[in-house]
Amino acid sequence: MKYKLIISPEAEQDIKEAFYWYEENRKGLGHDFLLQVNGGLKFIERSPKVFKEEYKGTRKHVIKRFPYKIIYIVQDNLINILAVIHGSRNPKYTSSRINSF
Repeated sequence: MKYKLIISPEAEQDIKEAFYWYEENRKGLGHDFLLQVNGGLKFIERSPKVFKEEYKGTRKHVIKRFPYKIIYIVQDNLINILAVIHGSRNPKYTSSRINSF
């Protein structure tokens, strides 16, 4: 089955904020972060159900080299990216994002 990947505006903002933070700390590191995020998104698009379902049907993919995870949900042939968040972020932040979906 071919899936369509949709990135929420909130997840896009998460990615931008992390990019700028890494880029400010070390030039080029933000670019490396984006490469890893894109790699994770491509993997999810190819094999969205490889990760187990968690809270309210969401799944997570841990980004390589960075302490971030991609939170997403699969519905029919759609993959909705809900958040790209730091692994130490308060779980309530993530659950509020999921509940508003």
